[in-house]
Amino acid sequence: MILFANAKINIGLQIIAKRNDGYHELNSVFYPLPIYDIIELLETGAAETTLNIQGERIPGNLHDNLCVKAFELLREDYAIPAVSIDLIKQIPIGAGLGGGSADASFVLKGLNDLFNLNLTSEQLELYAAKLGADCPFFIQNKPVFATGIGTDFKTLSLNLDEYHIAVIMPNIHISTAEAYAGVQPKAPEVNLEEAIRLPIQEWKFHIRNDFEEGIFEHYPLLKEIKEALYQKGAIYAAMSGSGAAIYGIFWEKADLSDLAKYGRIYHPAKL
Repeated sequence: MILFANAKINIGLQIIAKRNDGYHELNSVFYPLPIYDIIELLETGAAETTLNIQGERIPGNLHDNLCVKAFELLREDYAIPAVSIDLIKQIPIGAGLGGGSADASFVLKGLNDLFNLNLTSEQLELYAAKLGADCPFFIQNKPVFATGIGTDFKTLSLNLDEYHIAVIMPNIHISTAEAYAGVQPKAPEVNLEEAIRLPIQEWKFHIRNDFEEGIFEHYPLLKEIKEALYQKGAIYAAMSGSGAAIYGIFWEKADLSDLAKYGRIYHPAKL
């Protein structure tokens, strides 16, 4: 079974409170982004599940990878046999694009189909929530207004197909802990759920990512990339999640070749 796990972007990100369990309450809009990791699931008859990764290097122990954890999570409740998981990693690491979360959720969905577990989307979302805050989004994979710790969703009728989204990923890695250390939770000044319904050319006046201020102070290159995207004609530009990817939304595909000095440029196709 071949799966294409897509990324996402955050359009706006408000950090509104820190919880006693260490998680943060947030408001954000999650939107699917057509940059893909490729996953192949095969039943092997072997005693243990294996994970093989090509492409972008993923740090850490393979047994701690969310794809393996997704398999183990389902195996706790269902007598599914071991599989091989072959992952071609193309979504950049440490980008704020949700690549690892997407991979885990697509493995859940793939195993559900491969072994005819007949789990509903709601049941899969509950499993995904045990793997990570962003993971449930990728089960239904539709634009949502996200609240709570990023696991409570309200569907949005947001369609950016008529626009072009470009992403620049510099050679910078920002840990989640580092990102949160530079932000102070506060009540939002703008109702993001209402602001996202404004014409896209007005977003830059109302919608912001709370992580940007602290991160841009430590990594001024990221602010420079955002400004460069606006200079190239972006209608809206922002950092996604806790970074370090910066995206721009354009009326049409722009020539950004001279911005390659900042990092790798992605021009995703349509989902």
